[in-house]
Amino acid sequence: MKIYKSIRGLQNRLDSHRTNKQLIGFVPTMGALHDGHLSLIQKSTSQNDVTVVSIFVNPTQFNEKSDLDKYPRTVNEDAKLLKSVGCDYLFLPSVKEIYPNGESESIELDISSLTKYMEGPNRPGHFEGVVQVVHRLLSIVGPKHLYMGQKDFQQFTIIAHMIRSLKLKTKLMVCPIKREEDGLAMSSRNVRLKKKIRVQAKVLFGTLSFVKAHQDKYTPSTLQKKAITQLTIPQFKPEYFVIADGHTLKPIKKMAEHKYVVACTAVWAGDVRLIDNMILKG
Repeated sequence: MKIYKSIRGLQNRLDSHRTNKQLIGFVPTMGALHDGHLSLIQKSTSQNDVTVVSIFVNPTQFNEKSDLDKYPRTVNEDAKLLKSVGCDYLFLPSVKEIYPNGESESIELDISSLTKYMEGPNRPGHFEGVVQVVHRLLSIVGPKHLYMGQKDFQQFTIIAHMIRSLKLKTKLMVCPIKREEDGLAMSSRNVRLKKKIRVQAKVLFGTLSFVKAHQDKYTPSTLQKKAITQLTIPQFKPEYFVIADGHTLKPIKKMAEHKYVVACTAVWAGDVRLIDNMILKG
């Protein structure tokens, strides 16, 4: 595995692969890698000739500077994991390399309808930052396939919208959520959970599973209320639980009127914010 910190060095190397008509897969990350990330990389290596992984903690998608400062940075450990799963190139750019003209550069893309619910109201500006950095990274790497995880459901839906709207040549590949043995979705934030709270955190998966099992018995509105009740336990504070159309991300009233339905939630577990989701239909 080779490591590049400059755009020019990486692009020169990737151009040689393109000349040989080799497929390039790309996995953008912010580091602190876990098995969820590794599953994306393994999928890429199985479907492409070359796999590129970026580690870049993007400042424009953090609402709170304290959250940005606390984000774990484990580059040496990450590099070892990447080698173990067959990553070909690790891209480690600086903020100046990604945003040479400053962090205010934006993409002309209307995502307002997709950010009206769930994460949008709770993290203003977050998805604009995600669109900004993913667009920038795609323009640098120019991959055939982009790999993202289902755990960030709203995020990958917005990126799919960006790819369609801007007619980009990259194809988005979404991979299933990787979970711990007790069902908790793997996340870089999990390491920050206090021991007792970590044990209780299985309530997220339990609640989502309950909703899926009872989707034919109750209305979405009733299920949402029951879910909030289940998630409201000591040290846990649910921010939202939404049952939405998987395409538009708008909350639904009747399950039968939609072919693609997802339940999404965000919960404060102590001082750590966790998100999760489960596809209910479609």
